[in-house]
Amino acid sequence: MKIDVLTLFPEMFAPLNASLIGKAQEKDLVDIAVTDFREFSQEKHKKVDDYPYGGGAGMLIQAQPVCDAINHIRTSKSKVIYMSPKGKVLSQQMVESLAKEEHLVVLCGHYEGIDQRAIDLCVDEEISIGDYVLTGGELPAMVLIDAILRYIPNVLHSSESTADESFGDGLLEYPQYTHPRVYEGMEVPEVLISGNHAKIAEWRQEQKIEETKKHRPDLYRKYVKESKKKK
Repeated sequence: MKIDVLTLFPEMFAPLNASLIGKAQEKDLVDIAVTDFREFSQEKHKKVDDYPYGGGAGMLIQAQPVCDAINHIRTSKSKVIYMSPKGKVLSQQMVESLAKEEHLVVLCGHYEGIDQRAIDLCVDEEISIGDYVLTGGELPAMVLIDAILRYIPNVLHSSESTADESFGDGLLEYPQYTHPRVYEGMEVPEVLISGNHAKIAEWRQEQKIEETKKHRPDLYRKYVKESKKKK
């Protein structure tokens, strides 16, 4: 997979060179390029923002540098995503779908946003990471990239790492334990050291349901509803 990021602050993406994402790039499992779209400005001093028509607080990023940057990078196989609080909220299903794309172009807004004409002309999809506003699209872009790359083959050490985790089947993940067997008087559940894999799988499924019911009742109701349909 190839991912191009368009931003005014390339230095913010240094963390993508660390941990599993950094190793994935070293192994050529993914190619991530970060471009400062300020370089595509036609203004004398590489200015990319201006006052919004109709008035209002702050400055707005102009359409020209954004569109020129995207058109320079995109191909017929590209999907252009704009990180925006107005976008569809990111879900596990969206992540898995985007992981199948060959080329993603991720656009990061800043200031008061981007001229709507750039969005209408060049963007395929707007995505939000939640119902709140940040200073720019850089952190949401990193969240999106991190989530997607976990589904690229060989990025994680084992496919089991994504098979049983939260949201994979509409439920939250079950509790997990490691050594020591007893800590501060709290013991690891007996079933997990029983060696009975069928019982362990049954316990884990029960715990997933209970964790979802406790922490995300909205997901629990949806799970119950879907389960009834299957019956």
